Amino acid sequence: MAFDTLLIANRGEIACRIIRTARAAGLRTVAVYSDADRDARHVKLADAAIGIGPARASESYLSIERLIAASLKSGAQAIHPGYGFLAERAAFARACREAGLIFVGPSPEAIETLGSKTAAKSLAQSLGIPCLPGYQGPLQDDEHLLTAARELGFPLMIKAAAGGGGRGMRRVEHAADFLDLLKAARAEAESAFGRGELLLERLLSEARHIEVQVMGDHQGKVLHLGERDCSSQRRHQKILEEAPAPGLPEHVREALGDCAVRLARAVNYVGAGTVEFLLDQHEQFYFLEMNTRLQVEHPVTEAVTGLDLVDLQLRVAQGDPLDLEQSDVRIQGHAIEARLCAEDPWEDFAPQAGMISQWRMPSRPGLRIDHGLAEHASVTAHYDSLIAKLVASAADRDTARRRLITGLSDSTVLGVGTNRDLLRLALSDEAFAAARVTTDWLGARLQQWERPQANTRWFCAATALWLAHHAAVHGDLAHWRSSGVHAQSISLRAGQCQVAASVQIAPGTGQVMRITCNDALHEVLIEGGDILVIDHERLKASWQIDATGGWLDLMGFCSAFTEGSREPAGSARNDSDGSIIARMHARVAQVQVSAGSVVAAGERLLSLEAMKMEHHMVSPVAGVIEKVLVQTASQVSPGQLLMTIQANQAPAASSRGPSSA
Repeated sequence: MAFDTLLIANRGEIACRIIRTARAAGLRTVAVYSDADRDARHVKLADAAIGIGPARASESYLSIERLIAASLKSGAQAIHPGYGFLAERAAFARACREAGLIFVGPSPEAIETLGSKTAAKSLAQSLGIPCLPGYQGPLQDDEHLLTAARELGFPLMIKAAAGGGGRGMRRVEHAADFLDLLKAARAEAESAFGRGELLLERLLSEARHIEVQVMGDHQGKVLHLGERDCSSQRRHQKILEEAPAPGLPEHVREALGDCAVRLARAVNYVGAGTVEFLLDQHEQFYFLEMNTRLQVEHPVTEAVTGLDLVDLQLRVAQGDPLDLEQSDVRIQGHAIEARLCAEDPWEDFAPQAGMISQWRMPSRPGLRIDHGLAEHASVTAHYDSLIAKLVASAADRDTARRRLITGLSDSTVLGVGTNRDLLRLALSDEAFAAARVTTDWLGARLQQWERPQANTRWFCAATALWLAHHAAVHGDLAHWRSSGVHAQSISLRAGQCQVAASVQIAPGTGQVMRITCNDALHEVLIEGGDILVIDHERLKASWQIDATGGWLDLMGFCSAFTEGSREPAGSARNDSDGSIIARMHARVAQVQVSAGSVVAAGERLLSLEAMKMEHHMVSPVAGVIEKVLVQTASQVSPGQLLMTIQANQAPAASSRGPSSA
């Protein structure tokens, strides 16, 4: 079973992470890439790289035939699937076996049993592992599922039987909403996993999401490597994970590990896998599902165990036995991971696509960063929105938490919006700091938090940078007047805020600019490099400026800005006049109205699918649909007009200016 060449059937940060360990193990690595990833970092890191098709995942990273062909062409004897894409497809593992290739993961038979929530739940019940009440039967018609839902009682969860990552999952509060949400869940499941089978499960509110890492070998040994708490989620998708789970009683920890190992042993599990549970307020746990692959959050387990999970995967795949016992697995310290994603948390986590003009990731003790960013990296709507993972570890949880906040503050991505500010808010929140989090906590906080706004010092700094860029392009005479001092007004817009600033500039572009914004006077000096001096205070900043505006990351606030009345890139939104405009590159998943339809304010109009997430667009006004300009399966771009509504009554517009500093 030994191999010396490994093909990584994935992309981005996970491909880079696998390449790092594989090369350390002395293996030759082969990357694959779509047309969109030709210049990606994982392509440059590997020893060889093979193109596998167009940007669309279904024609490249999800094409079993192309991946098998690339493996045979490259001379690889083994394939590592990473996570996502085909990692949990039994058909892929079977195709590898039939082609004489080693699949770095469990057998196709194990994937079929545990990769289906329905089959896995049945197995867990047969082993005496607690499961939530629900329905996971073969009858999948709407009428039967509605009957089963009424017998189960509301609220409840609808879940896709296959796959994970929050796809095909809907929370149903009332019976009247069931059929609409059932239809949406089925459509999303079919799109994501190629299967529309669903199951129903009683909703457990105020629960914690706890998962156990397992590892098995071909000799029949299965170990657990501790647990993780993944309760900090948005839209059923994790954004903060930590190990070990804080405050977990030792008897619960032992019982979770025992159940996870028994489940894996029942199918002769080989490789890395994760068994997921919900834990209620009374510390009773219930089996949810098993992910038959490496997890996005595996680095926190590596940090507290000192084990390299990818190295263990590769050794096991070559037939080596696990060279440790359960008693050898020791948990030391604490680790927390944050997922830095290209998305707008304040606009229903709308994905952000485009060219990253500049990025910076910090290097600090106790901070690990996994990323797939190359120079001039591009974020495409075809794939997941994950940009990088920041993992902080320390002897105790609070130190790890503070290290992660600092690491995020020192991370800069210019060119596309990210969820950095939300991550910092979440980590700083009293509930997270006190480890009082459940799967509902972040959604509740989002209802309370407001989008961060630039203060006047930020706007003054942006004004100075834009004027300095203008002078660099046009020369010192750009700001010259016969009086020797040039005073002018300039208007800048960032997000929803637009301000006018009055500027006095002394001769020479290196001089101090005196800028008045919202009646507050600030002095700004561009010292050079990444330093701005504002009111005699030296501040570290990152910026990218062009003729129309730019990006500025300063004092913990990062945003695009434009000069004058120009709109920042990606700022298109639903207008109160009834114009429905795309905020992202996306595929139209469903159109729910037609020309002539009467709609109420807040009524769902269509669903867009981008970066593995579904986004619902609702009517901003009550009225009648005038035009529908898109259809199901069509591709849309930011700023594209999707439909128009003849409004009955236009709501009053509101605006907010920046805060003073």
